[in-house]
Amino acid sequence: MSSKRIGKSVCGVALLSAVLLAGASALAAPVGIVDEPCPAPFAPSATFNDLVTALIIEPHRIAPEEFERFLKNPELAKINEAQRLAASQDWPGLCRFRAANKKVVAGATPPRVVFMGDSITENWNLSDAAFFDKGVVNRGISGQTTAQMLVRFRADVVALRPGTVHILAGTNDVAGNTGPLTAQDFKNNIMSMVELARANGIAVVLGSIPPAAAFNWRPEVKPVPIIQELNRWLRDYASQKGLRYVDYYTALAGPTGELRADLGNEGVHPNRKGYEIMKRLAEESLGRNR
Repeated sequence: MSSKRIGKSVCGVALLSAVLLAGASALAAPVGIVDEPCPAPFAPSATFNDLVTALIIEPHRIAPEEFERFLKNPELAKINEAQRLAASQDWPGLCRFRAANKKVVAGATPPRVVFMGDSITENWNLSDAAFFDKGVVNRGISGQTTAQMLVRFRADVVALRPGTVHILAGTNDVAGNTGPLTAQDFKNNIMSMVELARANGIAVVLGSIPPAAAFNWRPEVKPVPIIQELNRWLRDYASQKGLRYVDYYTALAGPTGELRADLGNEGVHPNRKGYEIMKRLAEESLGRNR
């Protein structure tokens, strides 16, 4: 297997990895306005989840034979089809946490913190599930852009009545996962989420976009200068609005703006060592709410 093929495969696995935990729709969704719009979820086996964790989260240099084994896993085709159906039926991912949100809302105590984000937030569960306990809720969805997060922000954050929301987004905007956009489009989505939160009495923590020197699923994109520029805006916007800002970028970046090889197995998503650093920074910022 060529290194180019490995890179593309790794990215696909990483973008899938945490979606697997809660599952995606394997059945056609209902049509129109209905009381129950979400079909039953498809749940991968614990064995498959363990395989993904070993591949993405455990720090190591990924070998070609690992991907040969992974690509031949009989569950992979089912999972890919489930993800495809979910994306076509539910673009913003409103079904993903609908059942879990009902349980949170019915609880006696609102969460202290909701983490809103993409696969970098979602994969945090794989690395440190205990971090998302005792009032800390993970609402990351793999592959999502800020436009999708904005659509589900009321359901997945505001309705839960947390004290704080931690927003970690932008990697997939830079990659153009849901189509081309301007830097101002990204900024507008962030500002809208912040305004929604503050209008509902929710404190906001903005996380920087983590470093990445390349996206294997978007090789034409040169992300380093774009990430750096958007992070400068995030930092300045947080300062202007009195928000807390967490600089994950500086802690995780190598000398050319890449994700350090010891902190991520495939150049975009942190591994366990990377998440240990992120956890320390998050706890420093969220300390008063934990």
